[in-house]
This record gives sequence, structure tokens and C-alpha cells, in this order.
Amino acid sequence: MTGKVTINRHGTDRVLNGHPWVFRSDITETEKAEAGEIVEILSFKRRFLGYAFYNPLSQITLRVLTKRREKVDQEFWRRRFVKAIDRRHSDPNGASRLIFSESDQLPGLIVDRYRDVIVFQTLSFGMDRLKGFWIDLIEEGLKPSAIVERNEPAVREKEGLTKERGIVRGGLSSPLMIEEAGRSLFVDPLEGHKTGLYLDQSENHIAAARYASGRVLDLFCYQGGFSVPVSKNADEVVAVDSSVPALQMTRQNLDQNRIQNVQLVEANAFDTLRSYDERREKFQTVILDPPPFVATKEVSGARRGYKEINLRAMKILSEGGILITCSCSQNFTPQMFYDMLLEAAHDTHRELQLLERRGAASDHPVLLTFPESNYLQCWVLRVI
Repeated sequence: MTGKVTINRHGTDRVLNGHPWVFRSDITETEKAEAGEIVEILSFKRRFLGYAFYNPLSQITLRVLTKRREKVDQEFWRRRFVKAIDRRHSDPNGASRLIFSESDQLPGLIVDRYRDVIVFQTLSFGMDRLKGFWIDLIEEGLKPSAIVERNEPAVREKEGLTKERGIVRGGLSSPLMIEEAGRSLFVDPLEGHKTGLYLDQSENHIAAARYASGRVLDLFCYQGGFSVPVSKNADEVVAVDSSVPALQMTRQNLDQNRIQNVQLVEANAFDTLRSYDERREKFQTVILDPPPFVATKEVSGARRGYKEINLRAMKILSEGGILITCSCSQNFTPQMFYDMLLEAAHDTHRELQLLERRGAASDHPVLLTFPESNYLQCWVLRVI
């Protein structure tokens, strides 16, 4: 750790307040600093602030590792890895996130478990340089039957990294199945979205089953994460997605659980909502779980998209109906989501009660000083 990076007052305040990122615009001077290396952070008064990964290729140029004067070596990483694993309560037959990047003080590292298969991502330049170490440590500490790399997120390109995917240790037996809330779900660690499933929604899937009733519309259903559990309390579920492979996986999940009251529809969600609205059809429950509508701080387009689907959903809900609406767009804040819902309700002349404001599953903890980790919203509302 010979490199040093000096940051301005704004960057200094961010670090002192606990935020783990320093942006390129806050850097005033670099000394012997190379991409991927661990450097010393100096305040605008040239005082020691901590150590960080350095990457001049990224807008997020510094990722803070520690604010103590301590060795950042293999033992440092091992301690943090073990602590993160010990904080989890993992079901051996289920799926869970074991390491959640900055929230576990391991910036850029994601580790997910699907039974005895481990899927990992190294999403920062510095963490990617340690990839071999993490693979060895995962094998040593978790003893999986397979380790899968899913380094495809677009953020890697912003870090100056290439996209990579494959089995790096062991082998996959097919099919791989996990248990979630007493139901069996197929997982494809190599081809499925993210690392195989939307683990961050697992507790929201269970909560949705408590609220759903009557005729249910599940839009952007993906592999049936919501459709499978809510079918238990529904008369009928209409599950809509534009992806044929996703619907095929949903069908497998439905058949595996002997569920017969779910109708699969290959269609665009916006068109589907518009069609139901025009025909004045009604549902007792509508679930909206769209992909991210925004990847930058320019949110006007995303707001239009969110308002369109929520407004249409409110119009087709019967009195007393339940709207379960989600957003995983990091830059679309809870306040923005609230304002959008309020405007949609006003435009549709519907009165709504907010029953719950939920977030990601508890194995995706939010770091209080890092609002970016609070990216997932799941609001449960009732039309009165």
C-alpha cells in the first residue's frame, strides 16, 4: 500500500460520514496509485482517512475498505468473509445471499448459495484482482459441489472489466432445486437472471401470499417467484412475462408443485394492462415487479414508466383490492416512488391505504451510511 490519494472537502466529509464511495470529481491528487491497488486516503488537509481500492477508470474511483491503520492482507479479507457468513442463518435446502458487497464491508463481492452450489460476482476492479483468492476461500470455507462465476453485470464495464461466466470449480447436477416457503423452485445458476433467482425478493414472495386473494394478475412474473406462493390463496393467477424461457421455467415450477390455477401469458406488461383497462376487467390483487427502469440519475423516463403501470393497475383493481408494487431502480428513491404513487392515485380517483413498505430480504442488509444499498422497494396498498 504505497499509493496515496488526496480528496477534497466534499469527499472528506463523505468518508467521515461513513459513505464507502469517493467519486473521481472529489480527487485532487494521486501519488503512486495504480488501478486495482489498495491506496491510502488523505483528507484535503492531508490527514489519514483510511484505505481504499483505487480505480481511475471508474467514476467511483475509491471504494473504502477500512478507516483504521491496519494491514489489508489475506487475513483481513478472511476475517471479513467469515464474519459475513456467520451473520447469516442459511437454510441448507434453500437459497440465500451470504455476502452483499459494501453492506458486508467487502465492496464489489457478491456470494450467493443455492443448496450446495455457490455463485459469486466480483464487480469492482480491486475485488476482481482477488478473484483467485475468493474462489479458494469459498471452496475451503463452504465446501460447495460447484462454484459458478456470474460476472456479467454492466457495472463491470464501467470498472474496465470484461464480462465472464462459467463453472470455475466442481460441476452442476441438473436440475438444481431449492425450497422457498415450502415450495420447490428450479434454479439455473448459469443462465438464470442475476445469479439464478431474485433472492432479494424471497421474503416479499412470502408476504405477498398473505395478502393475495381472488383473481390475481402477476406482471413481469419471471420464473413465478410471486405466482407460485400466491396461487395457494388465489382463485386464479394470470402470470404475464414477455420472455419465453422465463415462462417455461415458471411452468416447470408450477408442475413441480402441482399448481393448476395459474395461467401463463406471453405478452408485454404495458400492453396487457392497457387491454384489461379498456375491457374494464377487474382483479382482486395486482403484482408489479418490473426490471429496473433507470440506471442513471436521469429518472424522468423511469417515472413515466412506473406511473403508467401503477396507474393502470389501480384502475383494474376492485374495491378492497391489493396492489403489490415493486421497484429495483437504485436511483428511483422511496420519496420518488411515494410521489409517483400519490399522483397515480389522484389521477385514477382511487383512495389507497398503505399496508406495508418492504425492502430486500434480510440477507441483503442495508448499510445506513450507504443509501444505495436500499435499492429495492415493495409497497403493499389496498384500494378503499
